[in-house]
Amino acid sequence: MAIGLNSLFMTTVFWLFHLTKIKLYNNSKGFLVLIFYWMSWEWFHLDWDLSWPWLNLGHVFASKHSWIQWYEYTGSAGGTFWVLLSNILIYKTYKAYNENSLRSVSFKKHLSLTLIVLVFPLIVSLLIYHNYTEKGKSAEVVVVQPNFDPYTEQYELPPSEVVNRNLSLAARAISPQTLYVVSPESAIQEEIWMELTDKSASLQQIKDFIGQHPNITFVIGASTFSHVPAGKENDHAARKFRRSEGYYFAHNTAFCLDASANTQFYHKSKLTPGVEMMPSWRILRPLNDFAINLGGTVGTLKVDNVRKIFKHKDGSFRVAPVICYESVYGEFVAEFIRNGANLIFIITNDGWWGNSPGHKQHLSFARLRAIETRRSIARSANTGISGFIDQRGDIYQATPYMEQAVIKQQLLANESLTFFVKYGDYLSRIAVFISLIFAVSTIARMLLPKKSLPNQ
Repeated sequence: MAIGLNSLFMTTVFWLFHLTKIKLYNNSKGFLVLIFYWMSWEWFHLDWDLSWPWLNLGHVFASKHSWIQWYEYTGSAGGTFWVLLSNILIYKTYKAYNENSLRSVSFKKHLSLTLIVLVFPLIVSLLIYHNYTEKGKSAEVVVVQPNFDPYTEQYELPPSEVVNRNLSLAARAISPQTLYVVSPESAIQEEIWMELTDKSASLQQIKDFIGQHPNITFVIGASTFSHVPAGKENDHAARKFRRSEGYYFAHNTAFCLDASANTQFYHKSKLTPGVEMMPSWRILRPLNDFAINLGGTVGTLKVDNVRKIFKHKDGSFRVAPVICYESVYGEFVAEFIRNGANLIFIITNDGWWGNSPGHKQHLSFARLRAIETRRSIARSANTGISGFIDQRGDIYQATPYMEQAVIKQQLLANESLTFFVKYGDYLSRIAVFISLIFAVSTIARMLLPKKSLPNQ
């Protein structure tokens, strides 16, 4: 379904472009229309029930982060614009060569413009990369990689044993200067009810550990539940109890615990289609029966509507708790920064990717978020790859996949806001506006009667 749907979506964009090119430009010009239609589709694709922005063109530079340091101004949409414009100019240069010659003015003009578009952004990016200086107050962060098989081991072992492995690994690296310990998504396997967090044995286990290291703040993921308030039973995420009356919500939650009695939490808000969220459209409701079981809670989860940040007890550090799939969304992560976050912690469970490039790609996307926001990142993945990413997008201490590990790094907490954080995905919004003009013009041209040709 993923292959079929994504192919259909991309084909639709090209079909609309082709239609506009024929109706408005007699199929001879109008290549730039493709850029606006494609960027509009990518923007729309970021925020609907079948969202899978893994394939957005601007993400392809995640492994070449020194090329796109200007994402702090444009976000990944700038990369999409660059890819499409470059390809159109290369095509037009080739066409000019075929129709004229290497010495023709037309060919030289197209070649010059193509080289400028290809090379100028690279030069700017490399200058930014080599001259950027990280900013902010330093925090020592420990990242834990417990390495539980997400298909079997993680959900079969006693919850206390799962938590204890995280704590044992953390204890190896903690120093008197350590401020944070970060464990992965779903590291707590106890069924925690949000109304009864003070009764949770796993949370108490972590608090006892903090009692031995009172300076640390612990960030860790869990699968949690809460009761559905009266009148909300028709919520798409509501689930009925099998053996009693009433409804409940399931959540993918990040907890923040310290030596105080305060427990902070955030429920994952960008859900993975087909795993944590099934389409809410009535026509697709039968697909709920085919939700992909990757271990843990299956089906649509209840989300937070606010990008919550975890505030350190001394007020100096404010963490964006980005859970797994959320790290693929640039403007979404920027909301955490606008809400005051000066560090990003990504907690994830990438073991279900298995021996495929998925977990490597997921790690590389975090580089884009570091550049767009100029925030340092600590990434804790259950089976890896865990690591640290600085404000330029460089990765440090990347851990081996499918191995236990614990790593420690000083991260700088930047307070300044990038242009992209301040203004969001403005390029895509401009593209949507222009696309609407082209689409309306195309429809009007199709509906209006054709003018009769004058008598010859």
